[in-house]
Parts: sequence; C-alpha cells; structure tokens
Amino acid sequence: MDGGTLYTIGDLARRTGLTVKAIRFYSDQGIVPPVERSPAGYRLYDAAAAARLDLVRTLRDLGVDLATVRKVVDRELTLAQVAAAHAEALAVRIRTLRLRHAVLTAVARRGSGPEEMELMHRLAALSEDERRRLITDFLDAAVPDPEQDAGSDAGSDAGSDAGPDAGSGFAGARVSLTPELPDDAEPEQVEAWTELAELACDPSFRTLMRHLTTSYTADRNTLPGSGRGLRRDAVSMGIAAAEAAMAAGVDPGSPDAGPVVAEVAGEYARLLGHPDDAVLRRRLLTRLEAANDPRRERYLRLLAVINAWPPPTPLGSPLTWLVTALRAHPAS
Repeated sequence: MDGGTLYTIGDLARRTGLTVKAIRFYSDQGIVPPVERSPAGYRLYDAAAAARLDLVRTLRDLGVDLATVRKVVDRELTLAQVAAAHAEALAVRIRTLRLRHAVLTAVARRGSGPEEMELMHRLAALSEDERRRLITDFLDAAVPDPEQDAGSDAGSDAGSDAGPDAGSGFAGARVSLTPELPDDAEPEQVEAWTELAELACDPSFRTLMRHLTTSYTADRNTLPGSGRGLRRDAVSMGIAAAEAAMAAGVDPGSPDAGPVVAEVAGEYARLLGHPDDAVLRRRLLTRLEAANDPRRERYLRLLAVINAWPPPTPLGSPLTWLVTALRAHPAS
C-alpha cells in the first residue's frame, strides 16, 4: 500500500483478510479509526491503519481480549508484556487440557462409570498446592514430624524401595513417599495419582502406615542405649533369608523353615536385646504382617509411576513366605 493513499473498508478487507463487518466493528470501537471520510461519507484509512489491523488480527487469533488489544495498539502496554502474560495463561490452559485428556484416556481404558470419572477428574484437577496439602496431611498422619525426629533412622519400613536417593530418617521417609505429578503428566501418571490420592485419604491406610512407623520407633527405643544405632529393621533383615529359602524350595510350613525363622528372629532378638521367645516372635509377626499389606506395596508402585522412578522391588512373595513360616514356628 502507498503511504499517501487512502483506502475504503472494502480495500482493507481485501488487504488484511478480515471481513468488512469486523473492520467496521474495530473502527466503531476506536481501535482502528478512519483518518477521514470521503465526500459521500465513506470511511477512509491509511497504510498505518492496515498495519494496526494486522496486529489486531494476530492478537485476537492468539486469544488476547479486546481491552488488552486496545492498550497494545494505543501503546499503553508493550507487546512483550502482553505476550508474557498470555504465554503464562496459555501454559495453564495447556496443562488443564492435558489433564482432561489424561483423565478421559484413563476413563476410556478402565471403562470407568460416572462416579469414578468424577472422582478422577476432581483429584486430577487439584492445583499443585492442593495436591501438596493432601499429601502433607497424609504424611503428618502416617510419619512423625521430621523436625521432631531429626537425625533418626525411622521410616524404612514405611518407605523401603520407594525410590532413588530416598534418604534415611523420618525426613527421608517423607521425601521417599511424596508424589510429584508433572505438569505434562501422561495418562498413566494421572491415573496413578488419582489412585494414590484415594489411598492417601483412606483412614485405615493411614493407620497402617502410622503403625509401621511407630513400630520401628518402638524397636529403636528398645535397643540398649539410645537406640540410634539401629540400622536394620524387621522387614529388611528377613527379606534376604526368605528369598534364599524360597530359591532353595523350602516350604514355609515345613520343619525345614524352622532354622530360617530362628535365624531371622535371633538377629531381631539380638538387635533389641530381648530373648528369642514367643513374645518376640509375635511382635515380629505383627510387624511383618503390617508391612505385607498389599496397599503399602501398591502405594509404592503408584508412586514410582507418578515420579517416573524405576518400579520398586516386589516384597510381597518373600514377606508372605516369612509370615507363613513365623505362624508355623511361633516359638524357638
């Protein structure tokens, strides 16, 4: 367009690709006013108006509202400021759409009904702060405050195999049990999050996890002295022995399982400074039964999916073997 030439609305429509109606609307709003009118009363525009219309069309295509468009063309806001604000808004929108897509994909895959779909949508739509509060509330109920137990070695029963670099102590257990749903979560991560969130809100599961933590603490405090030197727990010390017995084909209910139970119970007794008797074996059995609850292992597997960690080592089989063997050999 020639800088000194004036153009009608029809000329601008052909030039910009906008409709005559749209240009007239922007003109009436004062966003692209005419520079003058023809003797017949038709609006006339210059080349600058065409450039403004190109900018207006681009901003509107990007979803910028009309009031903000006006501020940009009137130079009340810089284009960079508007771009930054809308890029942030689009990022939130994209995350919302990804979550909706993930929920719908999971619903289709699982064949969910209306109630389950509603629950999945509600849990997936939680903000990052809301998710953090939900998990913090769960950890406060399941694991003691790390500030009160700084430097201790608890939590290994609750969070063993929970993920890489889990750390030690109550603080380490809390970290190892914390899911971090990414903004660009895949459908399986959203599905895992909704199931994990349901577990975390289950009062009976909270009680189970709290029992594991307090049982560990009780064992540590029973150790002669401060108990701070206790490094192994009732779960970890029996896994290797049970796996070896399973590999050798030992039936947990057979007499051959007796020496394995005696080895595990004897080590546990030495660590606690207690005799290996029926009382100690009942205590050991109670701990192993709690650790063998399938919900605990399910939580750790869901956690690994959400955090993109390697899947945890399955502990159900050796723990089940050991629980069965202890029931068959309740006393030394």
